[in-house]
Amino acid sequence: MDVDSWQWGLAFDQWVALPVSGSRPPARYKHAAAVVDQKLYIVGGSRNGRYLSDVQVLDLSNLSWSSVKLQMNPGVENSDGNGSLVEALPPASGHSMVKWDKKLIVLGGNLKRSSDRILVHCIDLETHTWSVMETTGNIPVARAGHSATLFGSKIMMFGGEDSSRKLLNDIHVLDLEALTWDEVETKQSPPAPRFDHTAALHAEHYLLVFGGCSHSAFFRDLHVLDFHTMEWSQPQLQGDLVTPRAGHAGITIDENWYIVGGGDNKNGCPETIVLNMSKLSWLALRSVKQREPLASEGISISLATIDQEKYLVAFGGYNGKYNNEVFVMRPKPRDSSRPKIFQSPAAAAAAASVTAAYALAKTEKLDFSMIEGVSNGRHQNHSQPNGAIELKAIREEKAKLELTLSEVQSENSKLKQEIDEVNSTHAELSKELQSVQSQLIAERSRCFKLEAQIAELQKMLESMQSIENEIHLLREQKSALEKHMEAASTVQRQGSGGVWRWIAGGNSG
Repeated sequence: MDVDSWQWGLAFDQWVALPVSGSRPPARYKHAAAVVDQKLYIVGGSRNGRYLSDVQVLDLSNLSWSSVKLQMNPGVENSDGNGSLVEALPPASGHSMVKWDKKLIVLGGNLKRSSDRILVHCIDLETHTWSVMETTGNIPVARAGHSATLFGSKIMMFGGEDSSRKLLNDIHVLDLEALTWDEVETKQSPPAPRFDHTAALHAEHYLLVFGGCSHSAFFRDLHVLDFHTMEWSQPQLQGDLVTPRAGHAGITIDENWYIVGGGDNKNGCPETIVLNMSKLSWLALRSVKQREPLASEGISISLATIDQEKYLVAFGGYNGKYNNEVFVMRPKPRDSSRPKIFQSPAAAAAAASVTAAYALAKTEKLDFSMIEGVSNGRHQNHSQPNGAIELKAIREEKAKLELTLSEVQSENSKLKQEIDEVNSTHAELSKELQSVQSQLIAERSRCFKLEAQIAELQKMLESMQSIENEIHLLREQKSALEKHMEAASTVQRQGSGGVWRWIAGGNSG
């Protein structure tokens, strides 16, 4: 692959490793990434339990790596939230980042310096300076593993895990122009508290949340928040079955949401999946081997546009080892049609019923108008020779319309039956869900008890190991003592025998 023209000749929907030049940045995961002006920016991350604070840049035009030395913005008061002056970009892991104009906005993450409230850092790519953005309003609690989604000049933040490992499922909005936070109150059932999930904006109307994990479970569910009603819903999905995952990364192109990587702390997810957000249909697009870098947790994915062509750019992650390779994919243009969004089978059947009713009313209106026209024509033009022919044609048209009306009514009846069946199925599924939830609660309780028993057994094993060590030591001491006593006894016997031999020899002389 030619470094200067690597994008030429790439096959659609295939991941390709880029032959970068120069030294690569340190391998890492749980970093943040974004592409600005054909440059991939990597900010922070974690490696071997150490948080990173560097900013690495890959120039996609010549595939060369470099690092950016940031200076603190002298015109902005920079503190860590506790009043302490901060001189360098704080090391962070599990943070989120959005591109806003020529700036990178970094929210939260695990930081060395603790803070009660979330910190927002701004990296200015034109001046290579950074600052802590002084925000006001209802500032949310500090967290990591959350999602941050940009819409307009606002960032919508969902979920995450706070410094005490409490899982969150709240929604907060940061206005980047006013620098104010607001907490959003939502309706219906929100997603279960989680972290290391992904979120995406669709049609400037919906927020989609996919996957993530709690402390005991990994998710593959999809939840949708309607911005107009602020109601959560969990729509029915179609297409390929996707596996639970956390630590994955996602990026949207038109109607399609591309998701790569993630895992369940045992295995990485090797497949790249695509969700058509209008049709709510999953597609397993591409799969790699289990231990390849693309099947990693804490991976990042960004969108680059080069010569008006879009490319997905993936970097980093952890799947038993830390990665620092760069992969690109040229996504195939997909169907961008936009049918009614988030429509369940029941809603689709109801919509079809409404359509049929509208057609029925329209047909009846047309039928009435034509009959009325015929009547008027009969009174006005009964003497015309063509009147009988016109009346015959109208009657034939009326018969066709009546047949169409009968078909619409039949279809309407079928759709009503389907609605009843869907409602019945929904009721059964609701009962099954309640049963499964009850079983899940019981299993969680059993797991907690087993964990407590395991902890007690571990303590007993540790105690037994200590006792075994003491027994071994006593045995060694006993063995040494026995050897000492045997040696002493041998010496005594030899000494006693010598005396008697001398006495016996003296007597014989």
